[in-house]
Amino acid sequence: MPGRLEFLGKHTDYCGGASLVCAVERGFAVASAPRTDARVRIVDAVSGRDAEGELSDSAAVRQGHWSSYSFTVCRRVARNFPGARRGIDLAFASNLPSAAGLSSSSALIVATFLALADANELAARADYRAVIGGTENLAGYLGAVENGSSYGALTGAAGVGTEGGSQDHTAILCARVGALVQYAYAPTRFEGAVPLPDELRFVVAASGVVAAKTGSALALYNHAAANAAAALEAWRAGTGSVAPTLAAALADMPNAMERFRELLRGRDDLLRRVEQFDREAALVRDAGGALARGDLDLVGRLVDESQVGAEQLLGNQVPETIALARDARELGAVAASAFGAGFGGSVYALVRASEGGDFERRWAERYLAAFPGRRTHATFFITGAAAAAHVEG
Repeated sequence: MPGRLEFLGKHTDYCGGASLVCAVERGFAVASAPRTDARVRIVDAVSGRDAEGELSDSAAVRQGHWSSYSFTVCRRVARNFPGARRGIDLAFASNLPSAAGLSSSSALIVATFLALADANELAARADYRAVIGGTENLAGYLGAVENGSSYGALTGAAGVGTEGGSQDHTAILCARVGALVQYAYAPTRFEGAVPLPDELRFVVAASGVVAAKTGSALALYNHAAANAAAALEAWRAGTGSVAPTLAAALADMPNAMERFRELLRGRDDLLRRVEQFDREAALVRDAGGALARGDLDLVGRLVDESQVGAEQLLGNQVPETIALARDARELGAVAASAFGAGFGGSVYALVRASEGGDFERRWAERYLAAFPGRRTHATFFITGAAAAAHVEG
C-alpha cells in the first residue's frame, strides 16, 4: 500500500480539477485475516500499538487518534453495505513518515477497506457493483469515506474531519510504475500517463513539520476547502449557474475568471483561492506536455510557478517547506515543490538519478543547518514512480 507524491495539483481534487501524481517506493505492508465475529482489531506491528472496535454503523471513532482512519471505514462499510458484519484482524508496518504529506492516512483507509471488502465479499454484491465497480470509482468512494460525503446511492457518514477529495486514494490505487498519471476528479477519471524518464528520480524531504489531517493542521486545511466552496457559492448566486465544482464554474463561460473577479470584489481571500486553482489547472496540463517532450527547463519553471502560487495565493506553506523548495532549485534540481495538504509536510526535488545520493546529502545538510530543531523528525529518501496498491506472493 504505497504512499503518494503529488507532482502538481495543489488542492485541486475537491474542486473538480486535475493532478499529476505517482506512488512512492515507501508505504505500508499489510496482512489481514477475516474473523467469525464483527470485531475489528488493528495492530501497528512496528510500535505494538493496537486498537479494537466493531464493524458497525455506530462504531466508536477516537478523533485525533491514529485508529480513527480505520474505524471511520468500519462505520461507513457497515452503513453502506447492510449485512456486512465480518470483522478482521489487520496488522501493518510502514516506512512512510507519518503526517508528512505522503498520504499515510489515506493509505491506511484504503488498506482497511480492501481487507473488509475481501472478508465480506463486497465485490460480489449488486449494490457494490452498481455504484463502485471499478478501481477509479473505488478511489472516488474512499475519498467520500474520508470526507464523510455521500457517493452515489451510498449515503455519507462522519469522516475523519477533512474536507478533501480523492486524489490520494486515486494515486494509491491507480498509479503506474515509471510514470506520472493525470487524473481529474469529481468524478474520478483518467486523463493520461506521462513516463518519467529513466534518468530522473525524486528526492523527497519530509520537513519534520507535522501536518496531521486530524491534528493541528485540520482547521488550516479545511480553510482552503471552505474558501473554494464559498467562491463557488458566490458564482452560483451571481450567475444562476448550477456548476457542481470550481472547475465546472470556470468552464461555464469564456470569461469566467473576469466574472469571478467582479463577483468576489472585496473578498480577496476567495479570489486568491480561485486564481490559484485556475493557474494550477493550467500548470498540470502544460507540465505533463513538457515532460512528455523532454523539455525539462520548462517543467522546472512551471513547477516553480506552482510553488509560488502555494506560497502567495493558497497560503499553505511554512518557512521550512519554502526553504526546502528554494534550496533544491539552487542545488540544481530539475524541479522542486512542496506537495500535499500543506502547513508542513514534504517537498520533492526531481533530480538526475546519477546525482541523487549526493544531492540528497547536500540538501539535507543545508536544511538541517538552517532548521536544526527539525533534525529529529526530518527524513530524506530517494524514490522512483512506484506501483499502485497490490497483493504480493
